[in-house]
Amino acid sequence: MSAPEEKKMRKLPKYIQIIQFIKEKIGNGEWPIGSKIPSQRTLAKHFEVNRSTVITALEELTADGLIEGRMGKGTVVTNNTWTLLAKNSAPDWDQYVTSGIQQPSQKIVQEINKSESNSDLIQLSKGELSHEIFPLAVMKEIMGKVSQNIEAFGYEEPKGYLPLREALSGYLRTIGIQASPSSILIVSGALQALQLISMGLLQRGSTVFLDQPSYLYSLHVFQSAGMKLTGVPMDNDGLLPEHIRMARGERGRAILYTNPCFHNPTGILMSKKRREEILAASENAQLPIIEDDIYRELWIDEIPPDPIKTIDKNGHVLYIGSLSKTLSPGLRIGWIVGPEPVIERLSDIKMQTDYGSSSLSQRVAAEWFISGEYQQHLEQVRRELALSVLETHLKDVATWNIPKGGFFVWVKILPSISMKLLYTKALSKGILLNLGSIYAQEKGNYIRLSYAYASLEDLHKGIYELGLMIKELASR
Repeated sequence: MSAPEEKKMRKLPKYIQIIQFIKEKIGNGEWPIGSKIPSQRTLAKHFEVNRSTVITALEELTADGLIEGRMGKGTVVTNNTWTLLAKNSAPDWDQYVTSGIQQPSQKIVQEINKSESNSDLIQLSKGELSHEIFPLAVMKEIMGKVSQNIEAFGYEEPKGYLPLREALSGYLRTIGIQASPSSILIVSGALQALQLISMGLLQRGSTVFLDQPSYLYSLHVFQSAGMKLTGVPMDNDGLLPEHIRMARGERGRAILYTNPCFHNPTGILMSKKRREEILAASENAQLPIIEDDIYRELWIDEIPPDPIKTIDKNGHVLYIGSLSKTLSPGLRIGWIVGPEPVIERLSDIKMQTDYGSSSLSQRVAAEWFISGEYQQHLEQVRRELALSVLETHLKDVATWNIPKGGFFVWVKILPSISMKLLYTKALSKGILLNLGSIYAQEKGNYIRLSYAYASLEDLHKGIYELGLMIKELASR
């Protein structure tokens, strides 16, 4: 719609604006036949009107035969201006949408994902560094340097930009991992690493052992590929290896996923002894390990134990790292370290998927490592995180362990209250948080709070309001 048209549109009565908006969406094919239109509440909020105004608009569209309310489905598109006149109907996109291989996220996860882009909310859910910590000046300087030295570039090598892999090889040595550039694959973040592993190394029906609770339960990377997740209990030292029990026929069809440093969502830091025990148990069972170490550098007072990969002498561990948590998720740069045949296989799958991560992002990431700015930035981040460690107003209604690093505090709510109601009430007050249930925390009332993204002022305000809400719900 052109600017003059938009101006003219704004002069119309609100219910007419809603009708025109919906007709345009339907007429352009953005809302095809069978699709569900936004709720009355969402439309009322978007157009800043009462729900009665929305209802008036929807009644007129219903009378025109464009939409109808269906039990259990909400309001759906039934016709468009073309199909009212045409003999042939449009394809049933709803059938296609529900038939895709990739399973949809849980409804609450979809809602959280959308809400995390709402700058009006106090973000106590977001696993990302605060804008206040983001090194904007240095990033501009590095991007300027890269742009001045840039030459024509196209697709990179299948494993990624060689200078970046060489720089990563040097960086990994500082944390005890010996990895040549040929055993490193550049990926578009840790999530893509998991997707490549699910597509390239495992078959349908495979078992993925993992910490329970775990962030991986809020995704459907492995389940969509026909694999089952088997949760393994944890204690304060991390995942308990004696609970990994492989059934007959699972050898060669299973893998272990663990997040040993500042585990998401619990914040647990796996002990050195436990890391050794997990590797020994996995080697004995010939069970490969995915070590997701994306929070490693976010320690506060004490350097974490060495990665499991540092004691792996048999190529047993696939090690995943990323810049998304420590620097910027917008760069979309991560890496997998593993045996060369595995890296060759995964690099081939990646080429089939996207033909390589952004050449520009890879050059910027390489400069962060080569210049030494990355290590300096991490030191600054640790100072900021130390200042931002949670000061709470929850002491009478919750328990938690003080985190040693990472982004999250795993909070157990003591009163027996509805966690869904707490989530909804918090959202209505402008506070976004994550419920423990999305991570398969089935016992007790847990929430995951992030202390890394919100400003210190918002953090205090959000936690204070949360404490009041819990007390109010408990008193009912």
